[in-house]
Amino acid sequence: MTDAKTLGQALDALLQPDQFRDYGPNGLQVEGDRAVRLLVSGVTASRALIEAAIEANADALLVHHGLFWRGQDGRVTGWMRERLRLLLAHGMHLFAYHLPMDAHAELGNNAQLGRMLGLQADGRFGDQNLGFVGQGSGSWSCAQSLSAHVEKVLGRSVICVGDAVRPIRRVAWCTGGAQGYFEAAVAAGADAFITGEISEPQAHLSRETGVAFLACGHHATERYGAPAIGARVAHDLGFEHRFIEIDNPA
Repeated sequence: MTDAKTLGQALDALLQPDQFRDYGPNGLQVEGDRAVRLLVSGVTASRALIEAAIEANADALLVHHGLFWRGQDGRVTGWMRERLRLLLAHGMHLFAYHLPMDAHAELGNNAQLGRMLGLQADGRFGDQNLGFVGQGSGSWSCAQSLSAHVEKVLGRSVICVGDAVRPIRRVAWCTGGAQGYFEAAVAAGADAFITGEISEPQAHLSRETGVAFLACGHHATERYGAPAIGARVAHDLGFEHRFIEIDNPA
C-alpha cells in the first residue's frame, strides 16, 4: 500500500516527463482519495476501462492516453463528464503518461513492442528521438514475411505497403500514430517501418522509396508499455498491479 504522491513521484522518476514536449499533461490528471493497494494499467482512460477498474476495486489507473489534450474543448460535458464522474465518485486516481511512456528505453511502448517482435534497437530517430531503429532476429527475409510475423504476434491484420519482397536488414518502429516519422525512418536507413497508422502520403512515399510501411494498429502497438511500467512501480512500492485490456480495432 502507498499513497498517490509517492506513486506519482516514482512514476515521474522513472519516466522523466519534464524531458518531453507533449500534447497534454503527464502525471496525475485526476486526484482521488484512496490509498493505493491495486493499480490498474491500460492503454486509454475510456469509460470502459474506468468501469472495469471500478469492478476490480482499483485505487489508481495508469494509462498512456489520458483525458486532457492540448486544444480540446475544456467544458466538462457529455463523455468527459461521465468519465470524471466515475473517477471522482469512486475516489480513483488517474495517472497518464503520453510521450514519456513511448520513449522509455526499457519499459516504454517502443521498447516493449521491439521485445515482442524480436527487434534489437541500436539507435533512435525522429522528433525527440522517439523512434527506434535496429536489427531484426533474422526470422524474416522480406517485408511480406515481416508483416506475417507482426500479424501473428499482435493478433491483428497489418496493412503493408511498398516492396513486399524487399530484403529486410534494418527495421525502424514507433508505436501509435507515428506515420509522420516515416521520412525520418527512411533517412535512418530502415528497410521497413512499423507503426500504428498510415495516412495518405505515406503510401506513395513507401512505393517511391521502396521502404516498406507496416500499419499495425494504434492500440495494438501501444498495449505493452503501460503494463510493464505498472508492474515495475508496483513491485518497487509493494502493491498489486493488474493490466486490463479494452479491445480497440483502431
